[in-house]
Amino acid sequence: MPLKLSLRPGERFVVNGAVVQNGDRRASLVLQNKASVLREKDIMQPEDAETPAKRIYFPIMLMYLDEPGREKAYNEFAVRLAEFMGAVRDPEMLAECIGVSKEVIAREYYRALMRCRKLIAYEAERLGLRNVDQSLPARGHAG
Repeated sequence: MPLKLSLRPGERFVVNGAVVQNGDRRASLVLQNKASVLREKDIMQPEDAETPAKRIYFPIMLMYLDEPGREKAYNEFAVRLAEFMGAVRDPEMLAECIGVSKEVIAREYYRALMRCRKLIAYEAERLGLRNVDQSLPARGHAG
């Protein structure tokens, strides 16, 4: 099933590890086969992974974008998820953690990233962050 991306002028995205930038006009791009795609707004920089839930998101993102580095990223993910699950008591969030884990095991990394947003939002709420939208990558569809 093809994936259609509608791109803003200058918008960047990653396709199978390559950073691509749109030109100076709106454009649409159709990917005809399966590829690892993330929009710039869904990409987290290492220095932005400063909370436990974001430390789960980051290695999932690496597994999605960097096939050769998946084993190392998976090990980091497993440690961070176990830490998070050890600290959380909310049954709904524990179920989300299990869902994230199942999706990672199934190599459904994009779905795991989208599910991980719930963990980031939950954490932001618990930490009393005023602007939750800044605490997690913005929603977008790719993958």
